[in-house]
Amino acid sequence: MNPIAKELNAVLEGTIAGKAMSKLGKRMYFPKGIISQAAEAKKEAYAVDATIGIATEKGAPMSLSAIRNALSGLSVGEVFPYAATAGLPKLREAWKQETLKKNPGLAGKAVSLPVVVTGLTHGISILADMFLEPGDPVIVPDLFWDNYELIFADRVGAEIRGFPLFDAAGGFNVNGLASELAKVRGKKAFMVLNFPNNPTGYTLKAAEAARLTVVLKAEAEKGTSLVVVCDDAYFGLFYEDDIRMESVFTDLADLHENILAVKADAATKEELVWGLRVGFLSYAARGLEPKHHEALVQKTMAFIRASISCSNTPGQALVLKALESATHDAEKDVTFAAIKTRYVETRKLVNAMKGPLKALPFNSGYFMTFATPGGKAEVLRRLLLEKYGVGTISFQGKYLRVAYSSVDIENLPKVFKAIDEAAISCCS
Repeated sequence: MNPIAKELNAVLEGTIAGKAMSKLGKRMYFPKGIISQAAEAKKEAYAVDATIGIATEKGAPMSLSAIRNALSGLSVGEVFPYAATAGLPKLREAWKQETLKKNPGLAGKAVSLPVVVTGLTHGISILADMFLEPGDPVIVPDLFWDNYELIFADRVGAEIRGFPLFDAAGGFNVNGLASELAKVRGKKAFMVLNFPNNPTGYTLKAAEAARLTVVLKAEAEKGTSLVVVCDDAYFGLFYEDDIRMESVFTDLADLHENILAVKADAATKEELVWGLRVGFLSYAARGLEPKHHEALVQKTMAFIRASISCSNTPGQALVLKALESATHDAEKDVTFAAIKTRYVETRKLVNAMKGPLKALPFNSGYFMTFATPGGKAEVLRRLLLEKYGVGTISFQGKYLRVAYSSVDIENLPKVFKAIDEAAISCCS
């Protein structure tokens, strides 16, 4: 094992991060090679810097005018050079400040500086590599983003253990989660909590979040090592007053020494920049000190360096400009209000449907989901396409997801009328 990896492992020894880390995670380190030497030269090479592999002229990156002119709002230094492996330092700081502003419960709690990743998929993939071995349990509700299966089960070889997302009363199934955790008591468990949930569009209510933290703390006290990933892809898209408005990460950040909380979020939906692929990973746990956070950052940088080298520079620069804009909050308020209006209209239209479909609980995010009788979701999806020209997503054979976020409000009645008519004809 590389000596740098050994040093990082020694720093993390005895912490939940060290205990939960995979064999691959333990082997990874950020090398003191080209990137670190180039960073040193950037600070100290007062005559000439001949370290980094880019083409420059008079100290500025060379570039093509077609690209330079298309991104005229950015300087050449904000577009063409490589970004630091962990991301632009100013963006990392700005995102942490945004996180603290939106999650005031984090005040005074020790949280790492976010590491920039290329979207949430990349971030979750890194966490899978860092903390999972083949066969390890991954505990998630049974209604989850399909990329989880590709990442955790198919690529890493972990075992996804689902539990019903909703209980009989239509709320988050805290007891189901507790039952799954009890099966791995005293061992390591990797969990993913995604709120607002994709595909259902459900977010915990305040009382459910409180019960959840009680369950997780009780399991940690029984000796279970928990890595809890808070997939906050749709954070902030909350439409009802009784919703938990802060990330679950806020409660978990210092809940117990046996709980490593990871906030996996992104500018993707929060800043309306889907194609820029700018995501973040932040770490916290009771007892972790700055040296532990830095070791985790170094491990994360190792996975970035070994796969994509670094995330794209102009995407990060654009997100930073948005965060620094004087109109940032006001513009976001306008766009989120428009999506909320679509949510309100969707709820009204769903409540008026007369067919056999049952809407699963939804209160946030981009989506709502129907349960279809008889396992005919794919039949219904094809009928909607072929007869009505309406696109939806079927999954698990019995569910149909509708992204009302991407439908202009004047078209929503047409969409849900078509779904209702099609369901009556094929699913009754």
